[in-house]
Amino acid sequence: MAGGSRHYSNSTYRKLRIAKRAGLYAGVALVLVYMLFPYYWAIISSTKSREDLYSFSLLPSLDFSNYITLYHNPIFIGAIVNSAFVAFTSSVISLVISILAAYALGRMNFRFSRIILICVLMISVFPQVVVLSGMFEVIGWLGLYNRPTALVFSYLLLVLPFTTWVLTSFIRDLPQELEEAALIDGCSRLRILTHVLLPLMGPAIASTGLLAFILSWNEFLFALTFILTDENRTVPVAMGLLTGSSRYEYPFGQIMAASVTVTLPLLILVLIFQRKIVSGLTAGAVKG
Repeated sequence: MAGGSRHYSNSTYRKLRIAKRAGLYAGVALVLVYMLFPYYWAIISSTKSREDLYSFSLLPSLDFSNYITLYHNPIFIGAIVNSAFVAFTSSVISLVISILAAYALGRMNFRFSRIILICVLMISVFPQVVVLSGMFEVIGWLGLYNRPTALVFSYLLLVLPFTTWVLTSFIRDLPQELEEAALIDGCSRLRILTHVLLPLMGPAIASTGLLAFILSWNEFLFALTFILTDENRTVPVAMGLLTGSSRYEYPFGQIMAASVTVTLPLLILVLIFQRKIVSGLTAGAVKG
């Protein structure tokens, strides 16, 4: 009886483990379907003709006329170039400034450093519409209106607080002994940053730089407000202004093709640098 009871308990425990594992896998599958199905639907919609768009089907039609029409649109191709320039430039400038600011806020003990860091965090959560009118006046005063440089300047307001906060938390987690040894050897603060700390900040720089690039690439409100001509527009605005062959036609297929085109490079970059993104953000969030 004891042996049979023990055997029954082991069998029940094994079934419970299998049921829990099956439930876990089912939950992961549901999350993946929920997250990936919209992008899959955009892919199959972009490969359907105008008539097939109104018939429900989970299989692509392999009609690439939407992509052909889109890639022959010089406004959309120019928008991709403009977005790449604006996103890359704003990300690089924000990283350079935030690295210097993060070292000052994370390593140098001066008055009001914590207050400054709190202000940086508060600025990062401000809605864009709050600063839109003020930025409009500043852009006009600088003479940058209707130029890609206006977006680079305005995107720093969105990207710089985020990169500064993450890199400051990461620098605080680096060993203090490395800097003390460099100071004893006669290194300056700038040399310590560039030759000692900067090589250790690879994961944090990769993660913040990529997320800053994505944030600048997807921005819509500033790009719609500060740019008026088609040749200077970025991808989000160009997608929103796509038109069909007539004023009553909604180019759903072309919009889906455009969304796939501009999202696929970002997905590839995230998949390539996913480990550095996770390690950089988690390392910077321990003491921040």
